[in-house]
Amino acid sequence: MSTSTPLSVLARNAVHLLPENGLAEKLELDRPLRVKLGIDVTSPDIHIGRAIPLQRMRAFQDAGHVGVLIIGDYTTRIGDPSGRSSERPLLDPEEIDLNAQTYIDQAMIILDRDRTEVRFNGEWLSGLDFADVLRLTRTTTVSQILERDDFANRYRANEPISVSELLYPLMQAYDSVAVEADVELGGTDQLYNLLAGRTVMEAYGLDPQVVLTTPLLLSWDGAKMSSSVGNNVPLTAPPEEQFGRTMRIPDDMLEQWWTLVAEQPVPDVEPMEAKLELARFVVRRSHGEEAARAAEAHFTRVVREGGTPADVAEHPLPEGDPVHLPAVISAAFGLSTSEARRLIGQGGVKLDGQPVAELDLPRVRLDGRLLQAGKRRFARLTASV
Repeated sequence: MSTSTPLSVLARNAVHLLPENGLAEKLELDRPLRVKLGIDVTSPDIHIGRAIPLQRMRAFQDAGHVGVLIIGDYTTRIGDPSGRSSERPLLDPEEIDLNAQTYIDQAMIILDRDRTEVRFNGEWLSGLDFADVLRLTRTTTVSQILERDDFANRYRANEPISVSELLYPLMQAYDSVAVEADVELGGTDQLYNLLAGRTVMEAYGLDPQVVLTTPLLLSWDGAKMSSSVGNNVPLTAPPEEQFGRTMRIPDDMLEQWWTLVAEQPVPDVEPMEAKLELARFVVRRSHGEEAARAAEAHFTRVVREGGTPADVAEHPLPEGDPVHLPAVISAAFGLSTSEARRLIGQGGVKLDGQPVAELDLPRVRLDGRLLQAGKRRFARLTASV
């Protein structure tokens, strides 16, 4: 274990580090700390905003500590109410399991696999009987739970709050008991849940964890980055997509993105060059140097110069005539059919460079044509491949 890593490196970009001097005291234990991060599998990808706590875990790992990555396969079945104005819709068990399997490989883009302990919280939460749950509920009062802003606001507005939502922070806190966490990481929206972990650990006779929160990364639209909204940059998105999405940020967000994503100061260059270098960093981290160079060349040719990609993948047309264009766009580029229809309505879909407004087209009008959706998505349509 490295004892030379400054605390300022471990806690870089931290908003909360609680209790005061708590991390310094944990480091004096002279053993590898167990640094916990829990991720609910509400979507199939991890985006660069959700990767910011992962970057802090990697810093601890580089200093010789153990990263404990908890895949919330069980808590996802309830849904984290943090920051919500209504109860989160539940996912199908099959979708949860599929998302969970993809999260591990995505997280390892950031983490050191050899120093990561991966756990699924269904391991322990599914085994709690009713008496165990009652013991867990005795660690916290209703008034403490209703101190949360999201619950307090909904309670004042007479909006429904399910009992399962009230149990969520206790379940996440029990994760810390199960893995005996020394430190828990999370975004600032997780502060209440992380502090609940301290309370519950103490009730179970354990030394409470230190809480470290990191800022939430704002997207190019000024809102919190979200997979469900689509204003995100997934860690495993294609290089061209990562590059193009990163280039969408306005100049006044460069400092935040450089500080949180690259963990470096903004280079002393023109804003466009600083943005290009940040996009190179994002792609390089996920896909390597060669992919970063190719993505930049693609961006220059397609977006800045208005050209088409050098290599366009072929996409087979579905059976039937006429062909429903939104379904083709959805299959070719991974957009929802509603997003595809909206893009068509906005004039953002072209065939051989000409905007198309129809939703259903004769098959003969599509075979062999170059389909463009937005600025960066291209496919060559063909009746057979």
